[in-house]
Amino acid sequence: MLSVFRSLQNPFLSPTRTRSFEAIGTFNPSVVTLGDTTHLFYRAMAEPDDLRTPGRGFSTVGYAAAKGGGSFDDRTQVVKAEESWEAYGCEDPRATFFEGRWYVFYTALGGYPFGPDNIRVAVAIGDSPDQLNEKHLVTPFNAKAATLFPERINDDAVMLITAHTDYTDEHPRPTIALARTKNIEDFWNPIFWNNWHEHLADHALPDVRRADSEHMEVAATPIHTKHGWLLVYSHIQNYYDPHNRLFGVEALLLDRDDPQKIIARTAFPFLVPEESYERYGLVSNIVFPTGAVITGDTLHVYYGAADTVCASAKLSFSDLLSTMTDESRNSFMTRASDEPILRADPSHPWESRAVFNAAAVDLDGSVHLVYRAMGDACEGRAENISTMGYARLADGIHVDERLSEPVYVPRQAFENHGTEDPRLSQIDDTLYITYTAFDGTLARGTLSSISIHDFLAHNFNWTEPQPLTPEGVNDKDLCLVPGLIQGKIMAIHRIDPNICVDYFDSLPPTRMIDRCTEIMTPRPGMWDTKKIGTAAPPIRIPEGWLFIYHAVGGDNTYRLGATLLDGETAATVLARTAMPILEPVLPWEKEGQINNVVFSCGIVLRDDTLFVYYGGADSAIGVATLSKKELVKRLLPNLS
Repeated sequence: MLSVFRSLQNPFLSPTRTRSFEAIGTFNPSVVTLGDTTHLFYRAMAEPDDLRTPGRGFSTVGYAAAKGGGSFDDRTQVVKAEESWEAYGCEDPRATFFEGRWYVFYTALGGYPFGPDNIRVAVAIGDSPDQLNEKHLVTPFNAKAATLFPERINDDAVMLITAHTDYTDEHPRPTIALARTKNIEDFWNPIFWNNWHEHLADHALPDVRRADSEHMEVAATPIHTKHGWLLVYSHIQNYYDPHNRLFGVEALLLDRDDPQKIIARTAFPFLVPEESYERYGLVSNIVFPTGAVITGDTLHVYYGAADTVCASAKLSFSDLLSTMTDESRNSFMTRASDEPILRADPSHPWESRAVFNAAAVDLDGSVHLVYRAMGDACEGRAENISTMGYARLADGIHVDERLSEPVYVPRQAFENHGTEDPRLSQIDDTLYITYTAFDGTLARGTLSSISIHDFLAHNFNWTEPQPLTPEGVNDKDLCLVPGLIQGKIMAIHRIDPNICVDYFDSLPPTRMIDRCTEIMTPRPGMWDTKKIGTAAPPIRIPEGWLFIYHAVGGDNTYRLGATLLDGETAATVLARTAMPILEPVLPWEKEGQINNVVFSCGIVLRDDTLFVYYGGADSAIGVATLSKKELVKRLLPNLS
């Protein structure tokens, strides 16, 4: 599990009209760090050339350097469109300092309109980064996004390249492949490439696209680590539907000696367009990674945002590695058992079909669960009408007590088809239960309460239920923050697909929720792309409010993620996991009433251990634990 942090200086490079060659765009940065100097090559876009590229900006390559983390103020144009094979523009540089010389590979545009017949790879070479005096056309075929490994591998100079990035009937999908040679000058020899291309499949990396509708491109120059070569690359979902493309950043780990072999990979993008400078620009909703550097344990990713500006983000490299295999990704949390801690009980008609989605509270030395139950028709209720059951676990894992009768049942017309997905918040000496009341058509967030004394005595005299979400609005996943927020009672709820908050002066509230102040949204293209919602009420820790949420991805799988909200307002997201902390793995989590679901409504913190109670496939209840300290460390890593 990992978190990603965008630089507060973003965008760190923006176009300026005082330099005509970059009047409308400075983006897709490639970075080489030598000593305390960061060398930056970037795509610079001028106003359209009305004779060559009418209606489209004209690209060349710019260069800037910064010392000691300073700014890139002194910028110059280092690759111009001078040769016939690049007469219509030079795009997207990838720079490598290799054996004492600078090699900047870029996309050369040899015709307009742009297409597979005129898009090639070229290279500019020099003894200094701002004096690239030697240029060559590299590929005789359609290709983009080439980059040179920064050192030899088994005495070979090695290049990564994306061949056939532009659709043709003969080559409908791109191929990322390796080219190797003892003599680096072979890389601009047409004879070398013609022979290489005849055996393209032999040079290809395994196809890591998750669907045929996806597209991928080599992005940053690979980084040599003790674990292998780290390749940060561009991953585009729905590529062949130009109105619904989803740009993301992912990573591969390649074998050190045989980089054609993939050791590990990310399961989801870890960066997608979210900020305004990524969502709006010359081409909206783009993050395109073209540079990466590791310092200590910090991975710095440099990317173009909305084809307009340069931006950067950083994350823990070790945390990234921990998400790149199924085994390591799914070991972040420890399941108490491969089996549920609670299953449906056929001897109890009201919970004979399923038990799931349990609220949890730690009182009087035990964890108390109030869980959603579904069963057969009984006591005037139709089958599959949700009620709530009770169980007690002294150690938080093993059930010591389970009641044979429901502890909460529908009482009003607005909930006569079920009381679902409870959440418990302790405020002073009262337990407040929030749940989804369902009338057969509409779901509403509802509130009731009970004294802690009566709850522990199993005297379940809940107050009359009070709908808190407005009629006619499908508003779910309601909970109360267990403590005053700036003197107010804070309610967290969901108006699909976003998580919102509202505030009350007192409890019980004298009004219904009437505002949706958004604090979190789904992230297009990521594991939480479709909708998100509250898991359990947030937990106060020294760093802020720890808030676990559930989310639905493009594969319709329910997973859990984590955020840290600020301590003062509980409405500002300080950090959010780029990968899920729990996802369906076990058979009973993957198959049930609703397949592929882990869904939590209750979390308890004991010392340093978080106990996360979750429903699996809407059918049974499990518990998984993790270290609160480790979770906070992942949310707030010590990044340089």
